[in-house]
Order: sequence, then C-alpha cells, then structure tokens
Amino acid sequence: MAVCEYCSTSVLKDADAVRDLGKMSSVLEDYSPIQIGTSGVLGQRPFTVIGRLQLRYSAGMWNEWYLLFDDGATSWLGDSSGRYTITAEYRGDAALPRFDSLQPGQTYNLNGAPYTAAEIRVADCIGGQGELPFKVGEGYQARVADFRRGSEFITLDYSDGAQPVIYTGLAVTLASLQCQLLRDDDAIARAAGRYRGKLDALDCPSCGSQIKYLPGVTTTLVCQSCHTQIDAASPKAAVLAAGERLASVPLSIELGATARINNQDFTIIGMMRRADDEGTQWNEYLLYGSRAGFSWLVETDQGWSGADVLAEWPLSYDASASSVVLERSQFHKLYDYGSVVTFAAGAFNWRVAVGDRTRVSEYGAGQIKLASETTAEEMTWSRSAPIATDQLTAWFGTQFKGARRRAASTPSAFNPRRHRDMAKRIIWVMLAFNAIPLVTNFSASWFISLIGAAAIYLPAWFLDNGDQA
Repeated sequence: MAVCEYCSTSVLKDADAVRDLGKMSSVLEDYSPIQIGTSGVLGQRPFTVIGRLQLRYSAGMWNEWYLLFDDGATSWLGDSSGRYTITAEYRGDAALPRFDSLQPGQTYNLNGAPYTAAEIRVADCIGGQGELPFKVGEGYQARVADFRRGSEFITLDYSDGAQPVIYTGLAVTLASLQCQLLRDDDAIARAAGRYRGKLDALDCPSCGSQIKYLPGVTTTLVCQSCHTQIDAASPKAAVLAAGERLASVPLSIELGATARINNQDFTIIGMMRRADDEGTQWNEYLLYGSRAGFSWLVETDQGWSGADVLAEWPLSYDASASSVVLERSQFHKLYDYGSVVTFAAGAFNWRVAVGDRTRVSEYGAGQIKLASETTAEEMTWSRSAPIATDQLTAWFGTQFKGARRRAASTPSAFNPRRHRDMAKRIIWVMLAFNAIPLVTNFSASWFISLIGAAAIYLPAWFLDNGDQA
C-alpha cells in the first residue's frame, strides 16, 4: 500500500493490479524529527524510512515509521514522546496470553524469558504516509501490547485476531542509529504551523483565558483558570471535557519559563500537583526540549529533583520485588503507594485530568531514585536525582520563585514533625534506661548520673517546646 504525498490517495498493489482505495487522512504534524527519507544504521545494516502510520489512543498518540533495510528486510521504528524502539516480526509458535487478560506491571513468560507488560492499548489509525506493508485506512484499529525486559522490547499485535503477530526488538536513540536527513527545528516549526497557525497561545474555548503551549508538541491542554481539557492535536482546538474550578495553586516556576540546560533549550509547558494515600502533596513540572524530549522537575518539602523516563528498564521479575537492578546497581525498595492528580495546568504529551490515579513504587541507591508508575493502561519507569535551588536559579533566573517560598507551602511525603516525634520517643526511652543506675545504686555517684540524665532529657524538652512554638 502507498499513500500519495500530494493528494493523500491510497493505492494497493494486489495480484499485479493497482486499486484506488480512496483518500487517507493526512498525518497531524508533530515535533518528531523523523520524516520520510530519513536514513540510519542499525548495527551495520543501513535503512531508510519509507512509510508512516499515526495512531491515537485514549491518552495520546504515537508514530510507527516503516523501515526498509538495504538487504531487503523491514522493521518498525516506534516514536512516542521522544522515546524510540525498533522491532521486527518474529516468526515462531509460542503460547501467548489473551489480549483481554493482560495487565500493566505484570510479568509474563515470552520466548522463554520473563517480560513485564508496559502498555496495553487499543488505538485508531488517524493518518498515513508513504509505503506501508498492509492495507490500512479509515476505521483501522490496532490492539497492541508492549513488554519490556531491560533494553529488550516485545510487541504483541492482536489487530487481526486472537493469535497475535510477534515483534521483537530493543529501545534505541536517534544518535545510536546515526540518523541522517532529520528535520531541523525550523522545518518542524514550519510543518506544525501549517496545521496550527503557528500559534503559541490560544484562548480557552470554555472561559476565554489564554493558554500558552507549543503547537505540535502536545496532545492535551488543561486551562489553568477553569480546568477545561482541550484537544490540541487537531487543526482546531476542541473541548474534551469541562473541568471543575479549583483553587489556584502558586507556581514556583511559571508556565512558559525557559532555561538552557546542558547546552539545550528547555521550556516549562505543564504543571500538576499530586497527592499520596495519606493526602500529602507535591508538584511536578513538565520540561520540553526540541532534541532532548520530555523530562520533569519535582518539588517537595525535601527539595527539588530532576526526573527522566527510562528507555532501559530495571531487571525485576516480580512487581513486589524488594530490590531491582539497573546498570549493575542495586536499588532497594523504599515506598509503595497510590497517587492522584489534584491539580493540573498547561500542556501535556498525554491526556491528564484531576482524579487520574497511579500506583507508585520507589527504589533507592544513595541519592538516586527509581520509580515505577502503573495505571490501567501502562507502566513507566523513571530515574531522579536531587537538584539544588541555586542550580535552578542559575537555569531560570528570575523566572524561578521557589527559593523565596517557605517549604511549608509545598507539601510532600516528608513530614518533619512526624520525624521529630519519633526522635522524642527514642530520647525518652534512652532516658528511662539511663535512670536505672540512679534508682538501683543510689550512692555518691548519683550526681554524675543526674547530669547524664539531664543531658538526655533537655533535648527532648527543647524539641517539645519547639513544636509548640
């Protein structure tokens, strides 16, 4: 099948005949640097991008680029929010689970090894370009499940029936593929502008408030004033759902703030506040760079940290594992809790809404933390490290207001009062044990014992009065 570049007519070569299949929807231009004609090398095998499918599911959309190698083999390059995977069809018989039985975060034995279910999606094909290996068109629906094991990747495609087609591969980067003929930033901006009028702000269709966003980068906007959800991945912004008016949340970094980090330009495009099972809350700011993709800045009472989504997953064979291994380092489990979105504003690369729930498991090794987040449709892993407020000030300048705000204004899972209470209890226990010699051996040494008891008692007294203050 081929889609005409100029008129979007789809043609099918079948039994030496060519048939007109009618018009196929044009793809919605996004900020992917890949295009038809991009070339690269996998291992020592050169390839060229010859086709593209664009698919949309309930929380966003992604691209599947069709690759033709110089030796005649073909593969797919998955492109989702700056994360890339290459897979090729695997021909073999295997006992595979039913599509409706799959759950993200669960481990399944595939091809003789344990793999973790990462994403289970039902998606609609919304556009196509170039040459494709099978017939697709309006109404084509994909039912796919992705599995991860370290850097290894397996996709089970149930689109044609209960017995899936198996694709195997691995996570990659465009740099590792030595890609050539990528679109530059100007070409990306011009292409996206054809569909979105080169806007970097629009008025909320619900309340009229102005919303800043990067056209082509994100699929969903959330109005900061009325919390209406807006579909930005279409030529005309459309309301998805009216939101409830919520109390405004002070931002430590304003939406639209820019910074140059590691010689790359980044923009704060979205912010959301989340709460755990006990009601403690923290803020997360979504960063976007045209080459680096998406990353996060997380604000808690403990301070700030930067987080990136992992392309290579930790090795873990059990969702309840007490430790996981990543890059030969062992991370021990710290917490396991539920989280819910309590506030959101700005632009996101998936559909986010107040009330969205996620199951979080955190692991630590020194100051580095790993976190798995699981929903009903997908599971992701991220890695985070602390960032000093001085560094944020250097990056954002006067756009960063966090250094002037009291820690109490940004709740987190860390509760200093709870930790002080525990310290006081420990001190009182120590005081009781140290009082035993004073009671059982009341002699001339009682004065020394009294001084020792006072040295333990006084810190507890000061802690107690400090809390009351």
